[in-house]
Amino acid sequence: MITRRKSKKIYIGKTAVGGDSPITVQTMTKTDTRDAKATTAEIKRLHIAGCDIIRLAVPDMEAAKALKEICLNSPIPVMADIHFDHKLALQSIESGVHGLRLKPGNIRSEEKIREVIAAAKDHKIPVRVGVNAGSLDPDLKAKYGGVTAKALAESALKEVALLEKCGFDMIKIAVKSFDIETMTEAVKLVASSCDYPLHLGVTESGLPEDGIVRSSIGIGSLLMQGIGDTIRVSLTGDSAEEVKTGIRILKSLGI
Repeated sequence: MITRRKSKKIYIGKTAVGGDSPITVQTMTKTDTRDAKATTAEIKRLHIAGCDIIRLAVPDMEAAKALKEICLNSPIPVMADIHFDHKLALQSIESGVHGLRLKPGNIRSEEKIREVIAAAKDHKIPVRVGVNAGSLDPDLKAKYGGVTAKALAESALKEVALLEKCGFDMIKIAVKSFDIETMTEAVKLVASSCDYPLHLGVTESGLPEDGIVRSSIGIGSLLMQGIGDTIRVSLTGDSAEEVKTGIRILKSLGI
């Protein structure tokens, strides 16, 4: 019997993540978000495959505005994936997204972060803080002598502290790496340091056969320790395979 780590429960739309809620499976669309009809069709297909939460890339303002139509027609909660431009986050919120994926460090302005978090708070939208090996702060790399579990964990908790400073606690944390041992150790460090729900995944886990194995080991080993509230298997190819693999991981563990 797996005993789950006690974590704070947040809601992405009407879908609960953390606490005593079921572990959710999510993925990303591979259509162009600016094409609302094609993206909505893909979301509906992924929902049928078993996807609980969907994340969309938001590369520009056209994509951020297209989210309005997508969110209105999506059968599952929509998260906007934001990098660098805080205005895309603000427009995504206005368009009705149910959650944001941010890396506050790459926005590089506390004032802009405060503006986004104020809007998220007003709309009761949670924020996933995402940290991965490929975008680790150079200062932390230097401090720890490379991409280490401690460096990743400190980076994530530093980002979380910035949001807490804004009086915000609707937070979900993702710490990812291609190296399974680094990822699992970093997640365990974060898990022992806070009670926010955790998103599990192995970055760039690769082509289906290799990716399924890598993700099953990395995600599965943490789930067996009761750590993890939502999962995403990253594979090259159809996102439906990511969803099906995630479901198989949960089933194999009796979750």
